[in-house]
Amino acid sequence: MPDALPLRLVLASASPARRKSLQSAGIEPDVLVSGVDESLVVTERAEDLCLELARLKAQAVLGRLRPTDDERTLVLGCDSVLAFDGEILGKPDNEADATRRWERMRGRSGVLHSGHSLVDIVAGRRAEAVASTVVHFADVSDHEIATYVATGEPLAVAGAFTIDGLGGPFVERIEGDPGTVVGLSLPLLRSLLAELDLRITDLWTKVAPGNQIVEPLG
Repeated sequence: MPDALPLRLVLASASPARRKSLQSAGIEPDVLVSGVDESLVVTERAEDLCLELARLKAQAVLGRLRPTDDERTLVLGCDSVLAFDGEILGKPDNEADATRRWERMRGRSGVLHSGHSLVDIVAGRRAEAVASTVVHFADVSDHEIATYVATGEPLAVAGAFTIDGLGGPFVERIEGDPGTVVGLSLPLLRSLLAELDLRITDLWTKVAPGNQIVEPLG
């Protein structure tokens, strides 16, 4: 396979945080939402669940793409869940559920797992792994919980919190890669690309000073 073929990365996720993480790292992905019904996958291990969902998301998007002779297309599926008190927590069902979670989580810690499934369409190869990060929550007040839940942000994210949004002040510290908590670990993505004999720098775009111009590297 010619190494000179331009690379295209398709992100199989509707998450604006994942897309922003890639863009901040110099990678401009195409986005194609998978539409996978996450409730169909049941498992007792958070690591298995997030990886299986990431795999299903990548596979769903993969089936809607066709390889071409003028580019090498990669599909990246990601999924995140929080392991807390022996439970697997995805997105809350509603505001009451989000409130109950925060009342339990405050002043304590959980582990955020993010599954990554990267597929090279032309080569027919796949690289997968899970990144895990310990999250220590602040001892937030009832008022802070109610106000945060009322914003709607906790309803849209795994574990009912963010570190790159309104929930940031309510996370005291983490142990691990912050990108894992956002939902996409860039160091792990680099490793997965290496398994497919690719470099993360192959996906970079170049931004001129002042962000006036964006053009492909190379």
